[in-house]
Amino acid sequence: MAKKAMIEREKKRQRMVEQYAAKRAELKELARDESKPMEERFKAQLKLAKLPRNSSATRLHNRCQLTGRPRGYYRKVKMNRIALRDLGTQGQIPGLVKSSW
Repeated sequence: MAKKAMIEREKKRQRMVEQYAAKRAELKELARDESKPMEERFKAQLKLAKLPRNSSATRLHNRCQLTGRPRGYYRKVKMNRIALRDLGTQGQIPGLVKSSW
């Protein structure tokens, strides 16, 4: 089980990303627009840099919904490999059979 602080930090980042998504997209579009004057584009870049770091989507990290483990994450089931194997062994996941030979 991951530390609760790490799980909460990731949730906080997710909320910030959602909160600032529209503003970040608007400023990025303005900064990339070649038809705008250079000064206006530069001001947009400065405003973008002043936004909180955790509002950037690249700072998010996928975590298992059961355990909070950040590694060995399967996007399709939103779970890490260990939790997936445990639930598969218990027969909790339909269609999943743990192989043995």
